[in-house]
Amino acid sequence: MQGNALGVKSNARRADERAVRRLRDESGFTLIEIAAVVVILGCLIAIAVPAYLAFTGMSQTAGAKANVHSAITAAEQMGNENGSYAGISGATLRTTTPGIGTAVKAVAVHSNLGYCIQDTESGGSTFYDYVGGNPGATLQTGYGAATIQPGTCLQAVGVAAG
Repeated sequence: MQGNALGVKSNARRADERAVRRLRDESGFTLIEIAAVVVILGCLIAIAVPAYLAFTGMSQTAGAKANVHSAITAAEQMGNENGSYAGISGATLRTTTPGIGTAVKAVAVHSNLGYCIQDTESGGSTFYDYVGGNPGATLQTGYGAATIQPGTCLQAVGVAAG
């Protein structure tokens, strides 16, 4: 035993020995501690993933509606300048009004007196459309004019948009 001349250990030396003994006795986490951490992480993931998916779905819906809304202004401008909606398409709308989404499609209906615009931001699973101008009898049952609504131009007016 080491110590001073009287054989008494100093407090600092005793504290060092206790710390070394404690480190030697504790060698890691137990299986129960690791299992508890895994269960807690699983619960957090089970809560977070559905919330994230719901958030992305809402943002894609908002994006599609915003793109349709932007395209309506461009379509109305085109109709005012040309007197009809002849030649309307997603490409022509993007040419006249930069910033319209690349998935926006449009088609003229009822002898070019009306039009339909559609967009999707979810990779093709959810569409929104708008029927404007004078769609005449081409408007299908269950679809309204001058309203951004779920669906495609094929469903709303019976003509696929391009």
